[in-house]
Amino acid sequence: MFTDALSLVLLFPITAELLGLSYEGSGSSYNEVQSDVSYSTPQLDYRTPRWCYPLSLLNGEAICFSPQGGNYRSTMGTRCELTCDRGYRLIGQRFVQCLPNRRWSGTGYCRQIRCHVLPVVTYGSYSCSMSVAVDSRCDYSCAPGYQLEGDRSRICLEEARWSGTEPSCVDNDPPKIKCPQSRVKVAEPDRLAARVYWDPPIIQDSADATLTDVTLKGPGPGSIFPEGEHVIRYLVYDQARNKAACKFIVRVEVRRCPALKPPLHGYITCSSGGNNYGAVCEYSCDGGYERRGVPSRVCQFNRNWAGATPVCVMIQVNTDVRSAASLLDQFYEKRRILIISTPDISNQYYKLQNIMVQRAGCGLDLRQVTVIELLGLPPREVGRIKENRLSSEVIDELRQVMRISQAYFTMVLVDKQGMDRERYIDPVTSDELFSYIDTYMLSTEERERLEKNRDHCD
Repeated sequence: MFTDALSLVLLFPITAELLGLSYEGSGSSYNEVQSDVSYSTPQLDYRTPRWCYPLSLLNGEAICFSPQGGNYRSTMGTRCELTCDRGYRLIGQRFVQCLPNRRWSGTGYCRQIRCHVLPVVTYGSYSCSMSVAVDSRCDYSCAPGYQLEGDRSRICLEEARWSGTEPSCVDNDPPKIKCPQSRVKVAEPDRLAARVYWDPPIIQDSADATLTDVTLKGPGPGSIFPEGEHVIRYLVYDQARNKAACKFIVRVEVRRCPALKPPLHGYITCSSGGNNYGAVCEYSCDGGYERRGVPSRVCQFNRNWAGATPVCVMIQVNTDVRSAASLLDQFYEKRRILIISTPDISNQYYKLQNIMVQRAGCGLDLRQVTVIELLGLPPREVGRIKENRLSSEVIDELRQVMRISQAYFTMVLVDKQGMDRERYIDPVTSDELFSYIDTYMLSTEERERLEKNRDHCD
Protein backbone atom coordinates (compact mmCIF):
# COMPACT_ATOMS: atom_id res chain seq x y z
CA MET A 1 0.00 0.00 0.00
CA PHE A 2 0.98 3.57 -0.63
CA THR A 3 0.81 4.35 3.09
CA ASP A 4 3.09 1.45 3.86
CA ALA A 5 5.41 2.65 1.19
CA LEU A 6 5.53 6.05 2.82
CA SER A 7 6.03 4.38 6.17
CA LEU A 8 8.67 2.15 4.75
CA VAL A 9 11.82 2.71 6.64
CA LEU A 10 14.79 2.10 4.46
CA LEU A 11 18.37 2.60 5.00
CA PHE A 12 18.01 5.70 2.85
CA PRO A 13 20.27 5.33 -0.22
CA ILE A 14 21.65 8.83 -0.31
CA THR A 15 24.50 8.90 -2.81
CA ALA A 16 27.57 10.94 -2.48
CA GLU A 17 26.71 12.75 -5.67
CA LEU A 18 23.40 13.85 -4.23
CA LEU A 19 25.09 15.07 -1.10
CA GLY A 20 27.81 16.74 -3.04
CA LEU A 21 30.31 14.61 -1.18
CA SER A 22 32.94 12.10 -2.16
CA TYR A 23 34.53 9.62 0.16
CA GLU A 24 37.52 7.44 -0.31
CA GLY A 25 36.68 3.83 -0.85
CA SER A 26 33.05 4.53 -1.36
CA GLY A 27 32.85 1.75 -3.88
CA SER A 28 29.49 2.41 -5.42
CA SER A 29 27.53 5.62 -5.69
CA TYR A 30 24.33 3.84 -4.44
CA ASN A 31 24.30 2.48 -0.90
CA GLU A 32 21.85 -0.48 -1.07
CA VAL A 33 21.85 -2.60 2.07
CA GLN A 34 22.28 -6.27 1.34
CA SER A 35 20.50 -8.45 3.85
CA ASP A 36 22.11 -11.62 2.60
CA VAL A 37 25.71 -10.45 2.96
CA SER A 38 27.65 -12.53 5.44
CA TYR A 39 28.72 -10.74 8.56
CA SER A 40 32.42 -10.16 9.20
CA THR A 41 34.33 -8.02 11.53
CA PRO A 42 35.17 -4.94 9.46
CA GLN A 43 38.47 -3.20 9.56
CA LEU A 44 37.75 0.22 10.84
CA ASP A 45 38.65 3.17 8.74
CA TYR A 46 38.89 6.07 11.06
CA ARG A 47 39.59 8.48 8.25
CA THR A 48 35.97 8.05 6.94
CA PRO A 49 33.44 8.88 9.68
CA ARG A 50 30.53 8.34 7.24
CA TRP A 51 31.30 4.95 5.82
CA CYS A 52 27.65 3.98 5.45
CA TYR A 53 24.87 6.43 4.89
CA PRO A 54 23.04 7.80 7.93
CA LEU A 55 19.96 5.84 9.01
CA SER A 56 16.57 7.60 9.19
CA LEU A 57 13.46 5.63 10.34
CA LEU A 58 10.00 7.21 9.66
CA ASN A 59 7.70 6.81 12.68
CA GLY A 60 10.57 5.21 14.52
CA GLU A 61 14.16 5.62 15.70
CA ALA A 62 17.56 4.07 14.99
CA ILE A 63 19.78 3.85 18.06
CA CYS A 64 23.38 3.32 16.93
CA PHE A 65 26.57 2.36 18.76
CA SER A 66 29.91 3.04 17.04
CA PRO A 67 33.35 1.77 18.08
CA GLN A 68 34.50 5.36 17.75
CA GLY A 69 32.00 6.77 20.18
CA GLY A 70 28.61 8.38 20.19
CA ASN A 71 29.38 11.01 17.58
CA TYR A 72 30.07 8.38 14.96
CA ARG A 73 26.75 6.96 13.73
CA SER A 74 27.68 5.55 10.36
CA THR A 75 31.28 4.52 10.52
CA MET A 76 32.17 1.06 9.49
CA GLY A 77 31.28 -1.38 12.22
CA THR A 78 28.50 0.80 13.67
CA ARG A 79 25.63 -1.34 15.04
CA CYS A 80 22.10 0.14 15.11
CA GLU A 81 18.88 -1.02 16.77
CA LEU A 82 15.68 -0.11 14.95
CA THR A 83 12.61 0.71 17.09
CA CYS A 84 9.13 2.04 16.13
CA ASP A 85 6.94 4.61 17.78
CA ARG A 86 3.85 3.49 19.71
CA GLY A 87 1.21 2.36 17.30
CA TYR A 88 3.69 1.06 14.77
CA ARG A 89 5.24 -2.36 14.25
CA LEU A 90 8.73 -3.01 12.92
CA ILE A 91 8.83 -4.93 9.68
CA GLY A 92 12.32 -6.24 8.89
CA GLN A 93 15.51 -6.65 10.93
CA ARG A 94 15.78 -5.14 14.34
CA PHE A 95 19.58 -4.88 14.34
CA VAL A 96 21.72 -3.74 11.36
CA GLN A 97 25.46 -3.11 11.00
CA CYS A 98 27.52 -0.92 8.69
CA LEU A 99 29.54 -3.33 6.51
CA PRO A 100 32.84 -2.86 4.70
CA ASN A 101 30.96 -2.73 1.38
CA ARG A 102 29.46 0.52 2.69
CA ARG A 103 25.99 -1.07 3.02
CA TRP A 104 23.90 -1.79 6.04
CA SER A 105 23.38 -5.42 6.80
CA GLY A 106 19.55 -5.29 6.57
CA THR A 107 16.44 -3.19 6.15
CA GLY A 108 13.35 -2.35 8.25
CA TYR A 109 10.36 -0.03 8.32
CA CYS A 110 7.55 0.89 10.70
CA ARG A 111 4.03 -0.10 9.68
CA GLN A 112 1.06 1.44 11.46
CA ILE A 113 -0.86 -1.00 13.66
CA ARG A 114 -4.57 -0.95 12.77
CA CYS A 115 -7.59 -2.62 14.37
CA HIS A 116 -10.38 -3.90 12.17
CA VAL A 117 -13.25 -1.56 11.43
CA LEU A 118 -15.93 -2.03 14.07
CA PRO A 119 -19.24 -3.42 12.80
CA VAL A 120 -22.38 -1.30 12.68
CA VAL A 121 -24.49 -1.45 15.84
CA THR A 122 -28.17 -1.99 15.19
CA TYR A 123 -30.18 0.94 16.59
CA GLY A 124 -26.92 2.58 17.65
CA SER A 125 -23.70 4.24 16.57
CA TYR A 126 -20.15 4.91 17.73
CA SER A 127 -17.55 7.62 17.35
CA CYS A 128 -13.79 7.05 17.44
CA SER A 129 -11.05 9.46 18.45
CA MET A 130 -8.41 8.20 15.97
CA SER A 131 -10.27 5.92 13.61
CA VAL A 132 -8.70 2.44 13.85
CA ALA A 133 -5.24 3.46 15.09
CA VAL A 134 -3.74 2.24 18.36
CA ASP A 135 -5.15 4.00 21.43
CA SER A 136 -8.18 5.13 19.45
CA ARG A 137 -11.20 5.14 21.71
CA CYS A 138 -14.63 4.39 20.26
CA ASP A 139 -17.62 5.42 22.36
CA TYR A 140 -21.00 3.78 21.70
CA SER A 141 -24.44 5.35 21.92
CA CYS A 142 -27.95 4.10 21.17
CA ALA A 143 -30.89 5.61 19.39
CA PRO A 144 -33.64 7.13 21.55
CA GLY A 145 -35.64 4.44 23.29
CA TYR A 146 -32.81 1.91 23.32
CA GLN A 147 -30.35 1.05 26.07
CA LEU A 148 -26.75 -0.02 25.69
CA GLU A 149 -25.86 -3.44 26.96
CA GLY A 150 -22.17 -4.26 27.14
CA ASP A 151 -19.04 -2.08 27.01
CA ARG A 152 -19.70 1.59 26.50
CA SER A 153 -16.29 2.15 24.91
CA ARG A 154 -13.55 0.09 23.28
CA ILE A 155 -9.87 0.92 22.74
CA CYS A 156 -7.64 -0.25 19.90
CA LEU A 157 -4.79 -2.21 21.50
CA GLU A 158 -1.22 -2.74 20.22
CA GLU A 159 -2.18 -6.32 19.47
CA ALA A 160 -4.36 -4.91 16.64
CA ARG A 161 -7.56 -5.86 18.44
CA TRP A 162 -10.25 -3.97 20.28
CA SER A 163 -10.63 -4.16 24.02
CA GLY A 164 -13.83 -5.56 25.51
CA THR A 165 -16.68 -7.05 23.52
CA GLU A 166 -19.15 -5.69 21.03
CA PRO A 167 -22.15 -4.09 22.79
CA SER A 168 -25.73 -4.04 21.56
CA CYS A 169 -28.66 -1.63 21.72
CA VAL A 170 -31.79 -3.20 23.12
CA ASP A 171 -35.29 -1.89 23.74
CA ASN A 172 -36.09 -2.63 27.38
CA ASP A 173 -38.56 0.19 27.88
CA PRO A 174 -42.20 -0.89 27.58
CA PRO A 175 -44.50 1.32 25.56
CA LYS A 176 -46.75 3.80 27.30
CA ILE A 177 -50.50 3.39 26.92
CA LYS A 178 -53.24 5.63 28.30
CA CYS A 179 -56.80 4.36 28.28
CA PRO A 180 -59.85 6.61 28.04
CA GLN A 181 -61.47 7.76 31.26
CA SER A 182 -63.97 5.46 32.93
CA ARG A 183 -67.50 6.45 32.08
CA VAL A 184 -71.08 6.10 33.27
CA LYS A 185 -73.92 5.77 30.80
CA VAL A 186 -77.59 5.89 31.72
CA ALA A 187 -79.74 3.44 29.79
CA GLU A 188 -82.17 4.98 27.37
CA PRO A 189 -85.88 5.03 28.22
CA ASP A 190 -87.54 1.62 28.25
CA ARG A 191 -84.15 -0.11 27.79
CA LEU A 192 -81.92 -2.13 30.08
CA ALA A 193 -78.72 -1.47 28.12
CA ALA A 194 -76.84 1.40 26.54
CA ARG A 195 -74.59 1.88 23.53
CA VAL A 196 -71.24 3.28 24.65
CA TYR A 197 -68.52 4.92 22.55
CA TRP A 198 -64.94 5.94 23.41
CA ASP A 199 -61.76 7.06 21.69
CA PRO A 200 -58.91 4.60 21.19
CA PRO A 201 -56.12 4.64 23.81
CA ILE A 202 -53.09 6.90 23.39
CA ILE A 203 -50.00 4.78 22.76
CA GLN A 204 -46.39 5.95 22.70
CA ASP A 205 -43.10 4.12 22.50
CA SER A 206 -39.61 5.53 22.88
CA ALA A 207 -38.22 3.23 20.18
CA ASP A 208 -41.00 2.45 17.74
CA ALA A 209 -42.76 5.26 15.97
CA THR A 210 -45.87 3.21 15.25
CA LEU A 211 -47.30 0.33 17.25
CA THR A 212 -49.80 -1.96 15.61
CA ASP A 213 -49.86 -4.93 17.98
CA VAL A 214 -52.75 -3.66 20.12
CA THR A 215 -55.25 -6.10 21.62
CA LEU A 216 -58.68 -5.18 23.02
CA LYS A 217 -60.11 -7.46 25.68
CA GLY A 218 -63.81 -6.83 25.90
CA PRO A 219 -66.47 -5.28 23.69
CA GLY A 220 -65.33 -2.54 21.37
CA PRO A 221 -66.51 1.07 21.20
CA GLY A 222 -70.06 1.37 19.94
CA SER A 223 -71.12 -1.90 21.59
CA ILE A 224 -74.30 -2.29 23.61
CA PHE A 225 -73.57 -2.89 27.29
CA PRO A 226 -76.13 -4.31 29.74
CA GLU A 227 -76.67 -2.88 33.18
CA GLY A 228 -73.65 -3.13 35.48
CA GLU A 229 -69.90 -2.57 35.42
CA HIS A 230 -67.74 -3.76 32.54
CA VAL A 231 -63.93 -3.73 32.56
CA ILE A 232 -62.33 -2.86 29.21
CA ARG A 233 -58.63 -3.76 28.82
CA TYR A 234 -56.10 -2.82 26.17
CA LEU A 235 -52.77 -4.63 25.70
CA VAL A 236 -49.91 -3.43 23.48
CA TYR A 237 -46.54 -4.90 22.48
CA ASP A 238 -43.62 -3.12 20.85
CA GLN A 239 -41.26 -4.77 18.37
CA ALA A 240 -39.07 -6.02 21.22
CA ARG A 241 -42.19 -7.65 22.77
CA ASN A 242 -42.20 -5.29 25.72
CA LYS A 243 -45.74 -5.17 27.06
CA ALA A 244 -47.93 -2.45 28.48
CA ALA A 245 -51.59 -2.54 29.50
CA CYS A 246 -54.32 -0.26 30.73
CA LYS A 247 -57.97 -0.60 31.66
CA PHE A 248 -61.04 1.48 32.32
CA ILE A 249 -64.61 0.81 33.45
CA VAL A 250 -67.84 1.25 31.57
CA ARG A 251 -70.77 1.38 33.96
CA VAL A 252 -74.30 1.30 32.65
CA GLU A 253 -76.95 2.59 35.04
CA VAL A 254 -80.61 1.76 34.75
CA ARG A 255 -82.67 4.27 36.65
CA ARG A 256 -85.41 2.36 38.44
CA CYS A 257 -88.63 3.24 40.19
CA PRO A 258 -89.86 1.29 43.21
CA ALA A 259 -91.32 -2.03 42.15
CA LEU A 260 -95.08 -1.85 41.69
CA LYS A 261 -97.38 -4.28 43.39
CA PRO A 262 -100.42 -5.50 41.49
CA PRO A 263 -103.74 -4.30 42.90
CA LEU A 264 -105.86 -6.73 44.83
CA HIS A 265 -107.99 -8.69 42.36
CA GLY A 266 -105.86 -7.41 39.53
CA TYR A 267 -102.46 -7.61 37.88
CA ILE A 268 -99.98 -5.43 36.02
CA THR A 269 -98.20 -5.96 32.73
CA CYS A 270 -94.99 -3.98 32.32
CA SER A 271 -92.68 -3.38 29.38
CA SER A 272 -88.90 -3.74 29.45
CA GLY A 273 -87.56 -4.53 32.92
CA GLY A 274 -90.76 -3.70 34.74
CA ASN A 275 -89.57 -0.74 36.80
CA ASN A 276 -86.78 0.87 34.75
CA TYR A 277 -86.85 4.40 33.43
CA GLY A 278 -89.37 4.59 30.60
CA ALA A 279 -91.11 1.32 31.46
CA VAL A 280 -94.90 1.37 31.08
CA CYS A 281 -97.03 -0.72 33.44
CA GLU A 282 -100.65 -1.37 32.48
CA TYR A 283 -103.19 -2.29 35.14
CA SER A 284 -105.78 -5.01 34.60
CA CYS A 285 -108.42 -6.46 36.91
CA ASP A 286 -109.52 -10.02 37.38
CA GLY A 287 -112.81 -11.19 35.99
CA GLY A 288 -115.71 -9.70 37.90
CA TYR A 289 -113.65 -6.64 38.86
CA GLU A 290 -113.26 -3.31 37.20
CA ARG A 291 -110.44 -0.77 37.35
CA ARG A 292 -110.90 2.58 38.98
CA GLY A 293 -108.05 4.94 38.21
CA VAL A 294 -105.44 5.40 35.48
CA PRO A 295 -104.99 2.50 33.04
CA SER A 296 -101.18 2.70 33.09
CA ARG A 297 -98.22 4.34 34.80
CA VAL A 298 -94.77 5.31 33.47
CA CYS A 299 -91.47 5.19 35.38
CA GLN A 300 -90.01 8.68 35.14
CA PHE A 301 -86.37 9.82 35.11
CA ASN A 302 -86.70 11.02 38.70
CA ARG A 303 -87.41 7.38 39.72
CA ASN A 304 -91.07 8.09 40.52
CA TRP A 305 -94.15 6.61 38.88
CA ALA A 306 -96.48 8.92 37.06
CA GLY A 307 -100.06 8.99 38.32
CA ALA A 308 -101.71 7.31 41.28
CA THR A 309 -102.25 3.61 41.89
CA PRO A 310 -105.61 2.40 40.54
CA VAL A 311 -107.73 -0.19 42.36
CA CYS A 312 -109.85 -3.12 41.26
CA VAL A 313 -113.38 -3.21 42.66
CA MET A 314 -115.97 -5.91 42.23
CA ILE A 315 -118.38 -5.39 39.43
CA GLN A 316 -121.83 -4.64 40.81
CA VAL A 317 -124.14 -7.42 39.66
CA ASN A 318 -127.53 -6.19 38.57
CA THR A 319 -130.01 -8.47 40.25
CA ASP A 320 -133.00 -6.48 38.98
CA VAL A 321 -133.31 -8.59 35.86
CA ARG A 322 -136.23 -10.57 34.42
CA SER A 323 -134.42 -13.76 33.36
CA ALA A 324 -131.67 -16.11 34.46
CA ALA A 325 -129.93 -15.55 31.12
CA SER A 326 -129.63 -11.83 31.83
CA LEU A 327 -128.18 -12.63 35.20
CA LEU A 328 -125.67 -15.21 33.94
CA ASP A 329 -124.52 -13.00 31.08
CA GLN A 330 -123.03 -10.64 33.62
CA PHE A 331 -120.66 -13.41 34.76
CA TYR A 332 -119.67 -14.74 31.35
CA GLU A 333 -115.86 -14.93 31.04
CA LYS A 334 -115.54 -12.77 34.15
CA ARG A 335 -116.35 -14.81 37.23
CA ARG A 336 -117.21 -18.30 38.37
CA ILE A 337 -120.40 -19.11 40.25
CA LEU A 338 -121.04 -21.33 43.25
CA ILE A 339 -124.79 -21.99 43.58
CA ILE A 340 -125.93 -23.31 46.99
CA SER A 341 -129.50 -24.66 47.21
CA THR A 342 -131.28 -25.93 50.32
CA PRO A 343 -134.96 -26.64 51.02
CA ASP A 344 -134.63 -25.13 54.51
CA ILE A 345 -132.12 -22.82 56.10
CA SER A 346 -132.23 -25.07 59.14
CA ASN A 347 -130.83 -27.92 57.05
CA GLN A 348 -127.75 -29.28 58.81
CA TYR A 349 -125.80 -29.66 55.58
CA TYR A 350 -126.54 -26.05 54.68
CA LYS A 351 -125.59 -24.74 58.11
CA LEU A 352 -122.27 -26.57 57.99
CA GLN A 353 -121.56 -25.52 54.43
CA ASN A 354 -122.58 -21.93 55.13
CA ILE A 355 -120.06 -21.71 57.97
CA MET A 356 -117.26 -23.03 55.71
CA VAL A 357 -118.21 -20.72 52.82
CA GLN A 358 -118.17 -17.67 55.05
CA ARG A 359 -114.70 -18.60 56.28
CA ALA A 360 -113.55 -19.20 52.72
CA GLY A 361 -114.89 -15.88 51.44
CA CYS A 362 -111.41 -14.34 50.80
CA GLY A 363 -110.17 -17.48 49.02
CA LEU A 364 -113.30 -17.60 46.86
CA ASP A 365 -112.84 -13.95 46.02
CA LEU A 366 -109.21 -14.57 44.96
CA ARG A 367 -110.45 -17.36 42.71
CA GLN A 368 -113.14 -15.10 41.26
CA VAL A 369 -116.07 -17.08 42.61
CA THR A 370 -119.46 -15.47 43.33
CA VAL A 371 -121.87 -17.29 45.64
CA ILE A 372 -125.60 -17.42 44.72
CA GLU A 373 -127.89 -18.84 47.36
CA LEU A 374 -131.34 -20.41 46.68
CA LEU A 375 -132.96 -20.88 50.06
CA GLY A 376 -136.31 -22.46 51.04
CA LEU A 377 -139.34 -23.54 49.09
CA PRO A 378 -142.01 -21.56 47.28
CA PRO A 379 -143.83 -19.41 48.09
CA ARG A 380 -141.21 -18.34 50.67
CA GLU A 381 -138.18 -19.21 48.57
CA VAL A 382 -135.38 -16.63 48.61
CA GLY A 383 -132.63 -16.13 46.03
CA ARG A 384 -129.80 -13.76 46.82
CA ILE A 385 -126.28 -12.62 45.97
CA LYS A 386 -125.03 -11.30 49.26
CA GLU A 387 -127.68 -8.75 50.19
CA ASN A 388 -129.19 -8.44 46.71
CA ARG A 389 -132.40 -10.43 46.15
CA LEU A 390 -133.41 -12.28 42.99
CA SER A 391 -136.93 -12.43 41.62
CA SER A 392 -138.89 -15.67 41.78
CA GLU A 393 -138.86 -15.88 37.97
CA VAL A 394 -135.05 -15.77 37.91
CA ILE A 395 -134.87 -18.38 40.70
CA ASP A 396 -137.10 -20.78 38.79
CA GLU A 397 -135.13 -20.35 35.58
CA LEU A 398 -131.83 -20.90 37.41
CA ARG A 399 -133.13 -24.18 38.84
CA GLN A 400 -134.26 -25.28 35.41
CA VAL A 401 -131.10 -24.26 33.57
CA MET A 402 -128.78 -25.76 36.18
CA ARG A 403 -131.13 -28.67 36.99
CA ILE A 404 -131.12 -27.96 40.70
CA SER A 405 -133.69 -29.77 42.84
CA GLN A 406 -135.63 -28.05 45.61
CA ALA A 407 -135.90 -31.23 47.65
CA TYR A 408 -132.40 -31.59 49.02
CA PHE A 409 -129.13 -29.80 49.67
CA THR A 410 -127.18 -29.21 46.47
CA MET A 411 -124.09 -27.20 45.55
CA VAL A 412 -123.12 -26.54 41.86
CA LEU A 413 -119.79 -25.07 40.66
CA VAL A 414 -120.07 -23.18 37.34
CA ASP A 415 -117.09 -21.97 35.30
CA LYS A 416 -116.67 -18.62 33.48
CA GLN A 417 -118.28 -20.04 30.34
CA GLY A 418 -121.42 -20.94 32.26
CA MET A 419 -120.70 -24.71 32.23
CA ASP A 420 -121.65 -26.94 35.13
CA ARG A 421 -118.25 -28.30 36.29
CA GLU A 422 -118.95 -30.04 39.61
CA ARG A 423 -121.88 -30.91 41.90
CA TYR A 424 -121.93 -31.65 45.61
CA ILE A 425 -124.76 -33.12 47.65
CA ASP A 426 -122.75 -33.18 50.84
CA PRO A 427 -120.86 -30.32 52.47
CA VAL A 428 -117.22 -29.91 51.34
CA THR A 429 -114.37 -28.17 53.06
CA SER A 430 -112.81 -25.04 51.68
CA ASP A 431 -109.58 -26.93 50.99
CA GLU A 432 -111.41 -29.51 48.91
CA LEU A 433 -113.26 -26.83 47.01
CA PHE A 434 -110.09 -24.76 46.42
CA SER A 435 -108.13 -27.81 45.34
CA TYR A 436 -110.66 -28.61 42.64
CA ILE A 437 -110.83 -25.02 41.41
CA ASP A 438 -107.02 -24.59 41.39
CA THR A 439 -106.47 -27.88 39.58
CA TYR A 440 -109.21 -27.87 36.94
CA MET A 441 -110.59 -24.39 36.53
CA LEU A 442 -107.71 -21.86 36.78
CA SER A 443 -105.50 -20.81 33.86
CA THR A 444 -101.73 -20.66 34.20
CA GLU A 445 -101.75 -16.90 34.64
CA GLU A 446 -104.48 -17.16 37.25
CA ARG A 447 -102.46 -19.71 39.19
CA GLU A 448 -99.41 -17.42 39.12
CA ARG A 449 -101.41 -14.46 40.38
CA LEU A 450 -103.06 -16.62 43.02
CA GLU A 451 -99.63 -17.71 44.23
CA LYS A 452 -98.47 -14.10 44.54
CA ASN A 453 -101.58 -13.07 46.49
CA ARG A 454 -101.99 -16.21 48.59
CA ASP A 455 -100.77 -14.43 51.71
CA HIS A 456 -103.50 -11.86 51.36
CA CYS A 457 -106.01 -14.16 53.05
CA ASP A 458 -103.76 -15.19 55.97
